[in-house]
Amino acid sequence: MASEDEVILLVIVVDVNPLWWGQQAQKDPEFTLSKCLDAVMVMGNSHLVMTRTNKLAIIASHCQESHFLYPSKHWKIGEGSGDVQSASGDGKYELLSVANDLIADEIKNLMSRTEVKGHQTDTLLAGSLAKALCYIHRVTKELEAGQELKSRILVFKAAEDCARQYMNFMNVIFAAQRQNILIDACVLDSESGLLQQLISICGLRLVT
Repeated sequence: MASEDEVILLVIVVDVNPLWWGQQAQKDPEFTLSKCLDAVMVMGNSHLVMTRTNKLAIIASHCQESHFLYPSKHWKIGEGSGDVQSASGDGKYELLSVANDLIADEIKNLMSRTEVKGHQTDTLLAGSLAKALCYIHRVTKELEAGQELKSRILVFKAAEDCARQYMNFMNVIFAAQRQNILIDACVLDSESGLLQQLISICGLRLVT
């Protein structure tokens, strides 16, 4: 059990490429982005309720941008990203209920402004990981005196590897390694040669 002086930050990066998810939904109606996000929110909620000082961030990795689903720009960094508030009348944590609604709204807004051109089945994963590292750095700077941050990144990768992102991806991975930030990766469909290579270099943990 973590102490009050130990802050554990989990940053979840979710591949939300609309074309890839649309193709998968045609193959398997049970394998949808909505259900994936439901599972991510369950995991995030579980992380928040484990310890009062736990913090959470969720980033959508899209084919056109990397976007914070939680906390969003409408929230202050301390609001909703850490403390779990008291339980509401129906037995649900008020914060978690609000967070779930917020994430649902953010993903709807993101998809509504999407303009898919051609066959953009790759996603801006390197940029999303860079954004995750920047957020971890920001949280570190805003810790209270005596607090220690332990952070990790969990990536749900869906779309194919993108060779154009190779150098950016490598730079982000080595930056995470220097900061002792563990990255776990869950590949939802086909194997990722890029992540397989990085496992041997940086000690990533990969689940397919």
